[in-house]
Amino acid sequence: MAPFHYADGRLYAEAVALPEIAARFGTPCYVYSRAEIEAQWRAYSQAFAARPHLICYAVKANSNLAVLNVLARLGSGFDIVSVGELERVLKAGGDAAKVIFSGVGKRRDEIQRALEVGIKCFNVESRSELQRLNALAAAAGVRAPVSLRVNPDVDANTHPYIATGLRENKFGVPWEEALGVYQEAANLAHINLSGIDCHIGSQITEISPFSDAVAKIMELTRALRKHDIALRHIDVGGGLGIAYEAAAKMPSAKELIDAIYKVVGDAAYEILVEPGRSIVGNAGVLLTKVEYLKEAPEKNFAVVDAAMNDLLRPALYGAWQEIRPVRERPDAATGVYDVVGPVCESADFLGLGRALSVQEGDLLAVSSAGAYAFSMSSNYNSRPRVAEVMVDGSEAHLIRRRETMSEMMAGEAMIEKL
Repeated sequence: MAPFHYADGRLYAEAVALPEIAARFGTPCYVYSRAEIEAQWRAYSQAFAARPHLICYAVKANSNLAVLNVLARLGSGFDIVSVGELERVLKAGGDAAKVIFSGVGKRRDEIQRALEVGIKCFNVESRSELQRLNALAAAAGVRAPVSLRVNPDVDANTHPYIATGLRENKFGVPWEEALGVYQEAANLAHINLSGIDCHIGSQITEISPFSDAVAKIMELTRALRKHDIALRHIDVGGGLGIAYEAAAKMPSAKELIDAIYKVVGDAAYEILVEPGRSIVGNAGVLLTKVEYLKEAPEKNFAVVDAAMNDLLRPALYGAWQEIRPVRERPDAATGVYDVVGPVCESADFLGLGRALSVQEGDLLAVSSAGAYAFSMSSNYNSRPRVAEVMVDGSEAHLIRRRETMSEMMAGEAMIEKL
């Protein structure tokens, strides 16, 4: 059964009706399906079978402690890009030895903390970072485990804001410099070269860009062996897309892993992957209430209580996400609406030109909102961040309470009158 489905005219999350969640926890709120998160993670695990691997969930996609804990219980590793994400993983029960640290701007304190807890690997993205890491590891009396994130200059055919593997992107060591940087790293006393990494982007809807990137990585590993540099793992990154529209056909985790091994062959490497969106994206919805229906000369508006500060993807990327009524109204008239929020920006929309049978006070569910949704939310317009709920079968658990006004302002202070 799909994690979000209609029964008796109401939309359910697993075995809990969304109107019951709205009545109990209020709106707007995010609702996640534990079963769907686990099912998508297991799809990767089963695709690898007995071959050496580590699935490192991309924490940036959804960093709620309950989500991380569900994955840690499955034995997941984690891909982090900040010390804050590291602390979340540790608090949620994640194993530091299964953590990889990516990102172009790691601060000294972040590196020191990661060395202290003993993470699996740093994905190093520049010569400067390599030198800093070597110095900090020396000060700590350890050798830092390192893979170089190599930019293979492969077009992922995705939105330019989430493409990361092209020559003009800020990420990774340029392809033509990678061999030389590996040779430099091999001569640093406090660097332990353990792998190679690439990540070409997010919401990738084809397998061929992954295959192209891995082929270039394998070419580099062969060149490294000629210089007596032997690696233990290959990190192929993440970025597998999800279907935001029901009719869209996306590659499966198995198709991705099979394609990777078709390129890697029998080479004895541990394979790391960094899925994020494909694990949690379709495991969540944003639940929102229609406050007003507004008719205008050019179009109609459904004004809801969720806004761009709660879900930024439509405003930032022009992203399309399905919007469904929580209660079916088969006999009601259908209108075409722009679904908009109360924030004072014309970009404050969740969906444009949507055909809906809707009345004031009705609930709507914005689908595919488990990834890059709450994690990108803000307090813009001084709007408190919303609640998050996880459904587990017939039970709904509050996993983040709604922020209060006082909590939103807790870190601020007025200067005292002199």
